[in-house]
Amino acid sequence: MTNPVDMKYFQELSEKKPKDVCRRTICKYDDEKKFYTVSVWGDEYAVYPHKFKITRITSNFENPHEFIYLFIIYYLLNSKEIGISSEWISEKDIPGGVTFFRGPHEIPTHLISKQYGNNINNFRKRCEQLHGIPLDMADAAYSFKITSNISVAVLYWAGDDDFPPESKILYDKTISEHLALDILFALAITICTRIGTPD
Repeated sequence: MTNPVDMKYFQELSEKKPKDVCRRTICKYDDEKKFYTVSVWGDEYAVYPHKFKITRITSNFENPHEFIYLFIIYYLLNSKEIGISSEWISEKDIPGGVTFFRGPHEIPTHLISKQYGNNINNFRKRCEQLHGIPLDMADAAYSFKITSNISVAVLYWAGDDDFPPESKILYDKTISEHLALDILFALAITICTRIGTPD
């Protein structure tokens, strides 16, 4: 799979002190082979800054959307040493989110609602396959730990005579400390694609 990552990100990461990167992101670094190992949504990835590449080490789930690679390198570069707050917000609650997340940047949660319709049980099964933790929200909802300090929640409502089925993603309140809006959008596409595509 092609990694949609600008070479400048690899260059920037190669100039970082591995000890600092590992402390912030709880990843590992191989001093001999010069690569990072980071866990993202249940899979392990190897990031080689000097070779300008990212490879998937494990295959616990289906192949993710290619935007996951952009998320990974940005996370290694910019994530802060901040724990999860367990307070949920929407993308519109993030500074700049109201204007950014619309039009071409609207979160594609329709990929989830189109897949499951009114079948809440199939939505639940899919989320449990992906190691989701049930939440007492909406008609069904699950939280997912994307990295050690980034968590999201996916909510689902079945439709009725007046409203179609609907899905929504919520983010831990600390998300804006770790990700720029365009990287959050890349992560959201990855989430919608993975949950909306049954194995």
